[in-house]
Amino acid sequence: MLTLKLITEETERVIKGLEKKQFKGAKEAVEKAIAIDKERREAQTLLDATLAASKKYAAEIGKLMKAGDKDAAEQAKQEVAKLKQKAAELEQKKAEAEKELTAHLCTIPNIPYDEVPEGKGAEDNVVVKSSLRECKPGDTVGNWDTVPANGEAKLPHWELAKKYNLIDFDLGVKITGAGFPVYTGKGAQLQRALINFFLAEANKAGYTEIMPPTVVNAASGYGTGQLPDKEGQMYHCEVDDLYLIPTAEVPVTNIYRDVILDEKQLPVKNCAYTQCFRREAGSYGKDVRGLNRLHEFSKIEIVRIDTPEHSKQSHQEMLDHVEGLLKKLELPYRILRLCGGDQSFTSAICYDFEVYSEAQGRWLEVSSVSNFDTYQANRLKCRYRDANKKVQLCHTLNGSALALPRIVASILENFQTEKGIRMPKALVPYTGFEYID
Repeated sequence: MLTLKLITEETERVIKGLEKKQFKGAKEAVEKAIAIDKERREAQTLLDATLAASKKYAAEIGKLMKAGDKDAAEQAKQEVAKLKQKAAELEQKKAEAEKELTAHLCTIPNIPYDEVPEGKGAEDNVVVKSSLRECKPGDTVGNWDTVPANGEAKLPHWELAKKYNLIDFDLGVKITGAGFPVYTGKGAQLQRALINFFLAEANKAGYTEIMPPTVVNAASGYGTGQLPDKEGQMYHCEVDDLYLIPTAEVPVTNIYRDVILDEKQLPVKNCAYTQCFRREAGSYGKDVRGLNRLHEFSKIEIVRIDTPEHSKQSHQEMLDHVEGLLKKLELPYRILRLCGGDQSFTSAICYDFEVYSEAQGRWLEVSSVSNFDTYQANRLKCRYRDANKKVQLCHTLNGSALALPRIVASILENFQTEKGIRMPKALVPYTGFEYID
């Protein structure tokens, strides 16, 4: 969540940032936070004064008793009792204000960096780079229509999956429901090969692999910002009050909740392969067909914890890493800088990677790489001690490297040949085969 220091010292910048993110009632939300904090501070000031007065009266009681002035001592005791009652009331008032303030701050999203473009939605995202052609400054998704030539008609991945016995969508419906596919034969091997390939590449890039739980408690969800913002999109185990993770970002970043790191330990670089679970409530239509949108899927996540001074460099290194994976997989891709209105609740800046599906004639998002500035760290109390022994908030970053379903779909659709589906050369050592036939 945003820090009170930022809200009170840079109020206008915060309001403008929230407005860029299309957050309704930005000014009112900021003013409310300031008003609640004022109430909390006033209660604290009165509490301090009341406790000081109580201490002073308490010190007088002994002197009055020693002097034999029992009436005055009794009166002093009564004043102390009144002050203690008042202190208890002020303590409660302060605690309630603190609770209200925290709850309110959790409803305010992060503010975007200055380089985040203005815009209301996906059409306003800026195309900053592509494997297809050079991008011009200001190119947006809405006016960027260059795609690879289709040539011969291509089969969509759901037909290819059936043709080569790779994925059984109907069996997944039987076992669980829609959005839970069953991978079989070379489909399962391709899935495992991609997992191993992505983890091996992350290891080469210096990421330490983590194997975290795939269910988390509410505190972890709040720490990274999934709760309360995305509560309806998470699967909730109500009896135990646990949540199935939507991404490995949640458990891995929460490793550093309530932790003070040493500056020499930064940047922390972790990666993790997990299953991910998303309800995707309200999703329907052609965009959810096949592997396009699932309730359960595999993903490799990269996470960094860094200093404010180095986090932008870390972000660029993460972007370069994801782009390198797509190049090695020989997939046509483009990189988008998300506009304010299309950013997530918690990010300060985010880039999406999309690959082109020839058969579907559309771009498929396969990764989001975000810098959250101090927003998550403030919720997590994730801090570091600098060279001057001063404790400061860290910056947190994460990205998909990569999410598997749409990568699988793109490989199947883009590499169709008369001989079968060709595997990218970089993947062959992991699949053990060059073609799916």
